Amino acid sequence: MDTKHCAVDGWVDAIPAPGPRGTATFDLIVPTDLDAVEEDIHDTVITCTSGDPRIVHELLNRIQPGDLLRATGTLVRPPTPGEPALLVVDALEILDTAPIPVLREMVLDRYGDYCVIYDADMDTVPVFTALGHWVGLADNPDTITALIDLHERANGGA
Repeated sequence: MDTKHCAVDGWVDAIPAPGPRGTATFDLIVPTDLDAVEEDIHDTVITCTSGDPRIVHELLNRIQPGDLLRATGTLVRPPTPGEPALLVVDALEILDTAPIPVLREMVLDRYGDYCVIYDADMDTVPVFTALGHWVGLADNPDTITALIDLHERANGGA
């Protein structure tokens, strides 16, 4: 197998996934320079993996789809043509982060130890404890506090 040490800039396609024995993997989308190649050539997908504990922690805790990264490591050619190349990452740099999505239709709000979700398409309001336990469905925003009071009387609080 041929290998080459290189640095690759690209966007993260999906949330990095934990792998076996303390590793993490992710796909990096490397854009094709359309000025230098034919128009029917698509972006390149490079599958990346790392076993470095610092990089694995960064991948599993901070990296999100759409982040622009520079991954440096050893590029291993695939054994079969048509399969994605594998980059064993030994250095990772975040060049740009993906914009935070703005929720327009839904809003999460806090009522002390409780969370509610306002949805523009619904009159009812789901209510949960801050730990994620289901409390109930308020008929409308005006009945949220009554639902929380009932839950606290029945269960002794959040």
